[in-house]
Amino acid sequence: MHLFYSPHIQPPEHTLPPDESLHCTRVLRLKESDTVYLTDGKGNMCTGKVLDPNPTGCRILITKITENYGARPYHLHLAVAPTKNMERFEWFVEKATEVGVDIITPIICERSERKQCKTNRAERIAISALKQCKRAQMPVIAQATGFETFLISPALEGARAAIACCQAPGERTPAVQWIRKAGERIVVLIGPEGDFSPAEVLAAIEAGCTPVDLGPSVLRTETAALGAVFLVAFK
Repeated sequence: MHLFYSPHIQPPEHTLPPDESLHCTRVLRLKESDTVYLTDGKGNMCTGKVLDPNPTGCRILITKITENYGARPYHLHLAVAPTKNMERFEWFVEKATEVGVDIITPIICERSERKQCKTNRAERIAISALKQCKRAQMPVIAQATGFETFLISPALEGARAAIACCQAPGERTPAVQWIRKAGERIVVLIGPEGDFSPAEVLAAIEAGCTPVDLGPSVLRTETAALGAVFLVAFK
């Protein structure tokens, strides 16, 4: 199954972007009438045939469109403090895309070692992971935002939200227990190395987030974030 990504698919004939055209014709060496698949990353999976194997603009005849291909019964938004080493954050983006996530927002926290986060490379990694695992839903990699700004953003409206933290004013709910009751729209906040500050935990609780415990181990940021993705996917 040869899957290509094109964010704006135009049936019945669609021309692949230059990079995908080159991959289709020069790397995979696909020829006229060969079957291919396209996704726009928005849940549409298209079946098609190569009309013109042009390496600068390969034309595809779309013969079938399957909507909501592989749709999940939940919407998951991960707000994650970007790691000091961006490769670790990008590793998380890759694996989260494979398992299933809808939005990833880098959040800049009080204890964040990285105060800026460029997402262009992370988006390319997500596209590659999308194609590798044959998915049709591309996660939105949002621009980095401040922790307090995120708490008052529309992301939390109507969602069941949790903040994964090492310490909280009261008892923390086991993450497994919380996620089992999480509902369809889920938001999970994951902090930086050194955890969220006490003030941030209090602010999140006031914004409606439940403090949750991911277990006895002190996890790296990217490990905690991916753990949350798995817990939601297999609850």
